[in-house]
Amino acid sequence: MPRHVLSGNAAARGSALGRARVRLPHALDVEETHIAPEEVEAELKRIHDAVDTVRTEMQILRKRLHGALAKEVGEFLDLHALLLDDPELLEGIDALIRIGRYSADYALRLQRDRIAAVFEGIDDAYLRSRIDDIDQVIGRLHAALHRREADLQGVAGEILVTDNISPADLAQLQAQGVLGVITAGGSTLSHSAILARSLHLPLVVGAAAALQKVNDGDVLVIDGSSGLVVLEPNAADLRDHHARTANARREQRQLNRLRREPSRTLDGVDIKLWANAESREDVAEAHALGAAGVGLYRTEYLFINNNQIPDEETQFRVYRDVVLGMTGRMVTIRTLDVGADKADNTGLALRNEPNPALGLRGVRLSLSRPALLHTQLRAIVRASGYGPVRILVPMISGAEEMFAVRDMLRTAMREVGGEGSEMAEKIPLGAMIEVPSAALSLPTFISACDFLSIGTNDLVQYLLAADRNNDALGELYTPLHPALLRLLRDVVRTANRRGRPVAVCGEIAGDAMFTPLLLALGLSELSLHPGTLLEVRRAIRGCDLAVLRAAAPALLRARDRAGIERWLSAHAPA
Repeated sequence: MPRHVLSGNAAARGSALGRARVRLPHALDVEETHIAPEEVEAELKRIHDAVDTVRTEMQILRKRLHGALAKEVGEFLDLHALLLDDPELLEGIDALIRIGRYSADYALRLQRDRIAAVFEGIDDAYLRSRIDDIDQVIGRLHAALHRREADLQGVAGEILVTDNISPADLAQLQAQGVLGVITAGGSTLSHSAILARSLHLPLVVGAAAALQKVNDGDVLVIDGSSGLVVLEPNAADLRDHHARTANARREQRQLNRLRREPSRTLDGVDIKLWANAESREDVAEAHALGAAGVGLYRTEYLFINNNQIPDEETQFRVYRDVVLGMTGRMVTIRTLDVGADKADNTGLALRNEPNPALGLRGVRLSLSRPALLHTQLRAIVRASGYGPVRILVPMISGAEEMFAVRDMLRTAMREVGGEGSEMAEKIPLGAMIEVPSAALSLPTFISACDFLSIGTNDLVQYLLAADRNNDALGELYTPLHPALLRLLRDVVRTANRRGRPVAVCGEIAGDAMFTPLLLALGLSELSLHPGTLLEVRRAIRGCDLAVLRAAAPALLRARDRAGIERWLSAHAPA
């Protein structure tokens, strides 16, 4: 086969050379098959056993996850577990077997097609895109019916070529030694892309011609930095790949030298780098890399990973261990942030909300269950006796919620103090700014806040009305939008005027490309995954803060994404 260059979108950096493994788009190709009346009960048992098998498989995978994988993959597994228990799916299959006398395989296909027809008729793009999740669950059930593995199997040294990829598949592939992934669809800002960057697994998305051009066994070179894929590379392509690989090794060695260096700009200004964490491993890594502290500790995984609501003592021990692990550096504990979009096993979150991203989640759920929030606040207050702690409240939309949490914190501190437990005299309380109404009404409740943290992932989604997992909106969902920059500027100005520290804890904080932009807008605190801390530290050390702040007006005058990209190109770190 002659050399051919395919173009896609760079989603996760890195260069890989390997043989292609092509997985065509999922389709249930099952012939119509009828069964005899006496076979109905056996066929029902087959499908029910398959459901039990898949449920067990997902529980086992869930338990194996930790750290970043628990966050990114766990959300999808929880959603799939909900779909697996959906009466619409299971009762429909049972009826097709009992009444239609169809085989379990064909009943599964018919029910999938019925549900798909409903989804395809929905106007809402987000809900319409959920058919992918239905297909993944159906695929697992079909595999279980035939007693074979549902998870995508990879071979060390291969590069996967497929239509799309789920976070669960990515985690599986990386563990199996797969070198990289190419997808015909997908977004650079999807959950899968974010996870691929955390795993340092090269990923190119949107390579539309890949499934038509590439065959099993073809040799590929994938460049996750440029988005280019070379089919049957020549000698020059191989030299380029080896040069990129050598450069990556040198870059990592250089980054490792920054582990104990300050996060200081060229003109001598220190920038505070916090770490996002949800496990002991994250906390240990953050400490080793010299993070200023934990800027966001996610507590929802205590709830998601358990079949019952953790009591005060359980929560206290976890929070205490995080505080002890940071040896005197500040730990920011975010109160519970679950909703129907992050289904938990405890039954806390509402099921089947029509639009979970706009539903009962974050502080809304906590305030609707005051005993739950009270228990969590007491556990955090008790942990404050072991080192410095702050509390961050998610999904704030206005003043009433913030003042309500402030009152509940006072009550919890009064109770814990009255019991004679050791605790901090003051525990700072902060708001997570991720809803546009919170950003716009910040002056009305900033008096109830000791600090702020801007969650750009949701803020972009809500501000632009664009779901980041919807491939059709990949170009629209971007932090490089003039409206977002102006909103960030306004939040920073309000915080500065009132003497409140403000950090960014969304995905852009961990992308060194955005570092000059955030510094120019007045931010001096960033909270990011430990895996990207050294890259951002290097970017900071190559920035002149005075020059960036002087260039901020030009950045804010940009009319579109292209203008912002030109500004970034002109002000890339030295």
